[in-house]
Amino acid sequence: MERFVRISHTENTPLARKAGFIIDVITVARRAIRSIPRDPETVVPAILFPAFFFAVNIGMFQDLVATPGFDFKAFQIPVAILFAVTGISRAMSLVLDIQGGYFNRLGMTPVTRLSLLLGLMVADLVLVVALTIPVLILATLVGVRFETGALGMIVFVIISGFWGLAFAGFPYAIALKTGNPAAVNLSFIIFMPFIFLAPVFIPREAMTSWLGTVIMYNPVTYLLEAMRSLIMVGWDFNALIEGIFAVALVALLSMSLALWTLKNRVTRN
Repeated sequence: MERFVRISHTENTPLARKAGFIIDVITVARRAIRSIPRDPETVVPAILFPAFFFAVNIGMFQDLVATPGFDFKAFQIPVAILFAVTGISRAMSLVLDIQGGYFNRLGMTPVTRLSLLLGLMVADLVLVVALTIPVLILATLVGVRFETGALGMIVFVIISGFWGLAFAGFPYAIALKTGNPAAVNLSFIIFMPFIFLAPVFIPREAMTSWLGTVIMYNPVTYLLEAMRSLIMVGWDFNALIEGIFAVALVALLSMSLALWTLKNRVTRN
């Protein structure tokens, strides 16, 4: 009788379905995307600050750099986009999960460890792409037109999205290493030398002396030139390849740091 009961219980007990890596990533990403509307303080400044920066730059410098055939508004749109998408990540929510013990509890489940990071990055990519839309609408309203047409605009959004994702590795590495929200908030400082040692206000050819040398080794220089070529030049494949390579280089560094800190935290816990 005891054997019969044991067998019946086994046969009627539902078995958990194996999730797998892809399902784990989607699950983590879905949770992260649902949390975005609950954190407007991380999204609203990413829209307002680039719009303000763009308007101020146009008002201050447009007449100073005005030359025949040079559209300063189109020249500044990629800068505004970079300010919108750089540093936007769910790293702060990851810190809260670490502090609240949720991250450690996930570590005791069969979930794939890599999906804990990749799922958040999928949500970041969705958010970053969404943030480019208001800036592009603003550009259209002030008369900026893409020389590469609608397809060029799509490529522009894709490049912007992958740049935002590439840079997001830095705040994730800081979050996983420190578990400190203040440290994550300061991660945007990493971007300051990148952007202000790049041809933000004037073309690279107009820069001289030591600054002209420095910007040659700045990946943001080639990213800006690739994005500007889509708006102002047309299909300049050399510029696009250099820009994509620059994004890949930053991604290799930031993602390596993020994966290394993830491994250390999972091992430590």
